[in-house]
Amino acid sequence: MPLSPSWRPALLTGVCLALLTGCGGSSDSRSGGAAEPAGSAKVAVVASTNVYGDIVRRIGGSRVDVTSVISDPDQDPHSYEADVQNQLALSKAKVVVENGGGYDDFVDRMLNSGHNDSAEVINAVKVSGRTAPRGGELNEHVWYDFPTVARIADRVAAALGQADPADAAAFRKRATAFKARLTPLEAQEARIKKEYGGTAVAITEPVPLYMIEASGLVNRTPAQYSEAIEEGDDVSPRVLQETLALFTGRKVRALVYNEQTSGPQTQKAEQAAKAAGVPVVPVTETLPKGEDYLGWMTANVDALASALGT
Repeated sequence: MPLSPSWRPALLTGVCLALLTGCGGSSDSRSGGAAEPAGSAKVAVVASTNVYGDIVRRIGGSRVDVTSVISDPDQDPHSYEADVQNQLALSKAKVVVENGGGYDDFVDRMLNSGHNDSAEVINAVKVSGRTAPRGGELNEHVWYDFPTVARIADRVAAALGQADPADAAAFRKRATAFKARLTPLEAQEARIKKEYGGTAVAITEPVPLYMIEASGLVNRTPAQYSEAIEEGDDVSPRVLQETLALFTGRKVRALVYNEQTSGPQTQKAEQAAKAAGVPVVPVTETLPKGEDYLGWMTANVDALASALGT
């Protein structure tokens, strides 16, 4: 609660400062001005997308106040420009969770502009240890990689514990419970690999590739097609025809389709797949409305298994 210039009396200012160590106390400050008990203020967290925001909430419970910058499917993290609200939230954050790998550079731009020099920053790509393959590009969509998500959960619990030591044990316990619920997802991938390992599939862009690879499937999509779609570029007629031939020639068992970046060239792939009787598995980059991470990923893996069995 910043002081208005019209509040002249020095006594009031002095009392406020003495009781609250500055009137800019937390939003949980009691009206009586009593000091907050240790650990009573929530840990402010900024996540670049609602995917990471949901993971933080699962681990932090009622002890965190999470701001997810991107939660609208129509917002593109690659080109997003932070606004004043985002900058204000980040300036107050004790923990920041970003994807990294060039996916959500707006977070680094805010941090590099001096909006917050003290927050603990968790970079999911760095946590993953993933690097670009020789001669290729890094697939930065690491939230489709369940072992990486498990490591992120541990890092989130550790960062929250540093910000709120009184609740550190609770954070670790929730992270353990969260990781246990990732195990059935990896088991489902293993079942797909056992039954369909080596089966060819197609994608519209690299979003689900970690899930596809962990399931033992082979991506047959021309790299020029999926890279162009991801970057928002036009696909050449030759590459487009090569991609469509995967469906007309029934060379793939399924099309895994990012429905958040639908356009004329991805729609042609979808139409060709459906016309050839090739199942289409829709996926997204951010959480669908009303979903949580675990439910969302369970639906994705189950849909992939179902499509392959069609």
